[in-house]
Amino acid sequence: MSTARPLPATELRLRDGVGAHLRRERELRAISIEEVAQTTRIPLKTLRAVEADDFEALPGEVFVRGFLRAYAKALGLDPAPILARYDEGRQEDETPTPLSSVAATPERGRRFGIAIAVVVLLILFTLALSIVLRPRHRDVPVELSSVETTAPVTLRA
Repeated sequence: MSTARPLPATELRLRDGVGAHLRRERELRAISIEEVAQTTRIPLKTLRAVEADDFEALPGEVFVRGFLRAYAKALGLDPAPILARYDEGRQEDETPTPLSSVAATPERGRRFGIAIAVVVLLILFTLALSIVLRPRHRDVPVELSSVETTAPVTLRA
């Protein structure tokens, strides 16, 4: 039977994620999460996800890095080590993107190109057909109306 010994505080801190580290720093400074939300203008739900290291629930990585930077500055911490720690954790979690998703994109683009070509050909065909079938007006002189004009007559006495 093995006995579990508690981890030293420094080793525990190294194993914690970035969010747990930020939460611990916030609690050490006796700052509520609501105050951080108000200071950083980051939604409370987002800050809770950061503290829980639930980065999958957050938008893209650019936003996550911005949240971490703003959170660290609000606590008076240097954001560089926080971001470096986040990057280290992300490198461990990264999995290569499957190539099948990349191969599906050209097929969709090819179908879209074919659809556009068909529409353009239909428009050209309709235009050509309207030119061919338009009634042609021959050069027929326009007849003047049969109104006779008389010269003015002046009477002299």
